[in-house]
Amino acid sequence: MSEIKTYRDLLVWQKSMNLVTEIYHASAKFPSTEVYGLVSQIRRCAVSLPSNIAEGYGRNSTGDYKRFLQISLASLFELQTQLEIAFNLGYYSKELFDDIMNKTYELERMLSSLISKIK
Repeated sequence: MSEIKTYRDLLVWQKSMNLVTEIYHASAKFPSTEVYGLVSQIRRCAVSLPSNIAEGYGRNSTGDYKRFLQISLASLFELQTQLEIAFNLGYYSKELFDDIMNKTYELERMLSSLISKIK
């Protein structure tokens, strides 16, 4: 196992960065009427995931780190809800929805595991 020297070495951060890119591509196809609605909300939530992982890692406190990971997890739950709303509105295919949601579930497991390992 390689040593974690920076937040960039965390697999959960790397996967959340990849998800942000996918979310931006998928939401670019939403109707223009959603630019200030779901597109903005979904993108903010997605960006919040790796941002809070990185910010928490940079804190000098285990408690702060855990709190920022919990914020990231909460943003992930918000993102999952908004993705489901967008799917219900027909903004993307079932295949794309399932693919993105499966990636969010994986991140959910990873974040929950990391949070539980922090004393």
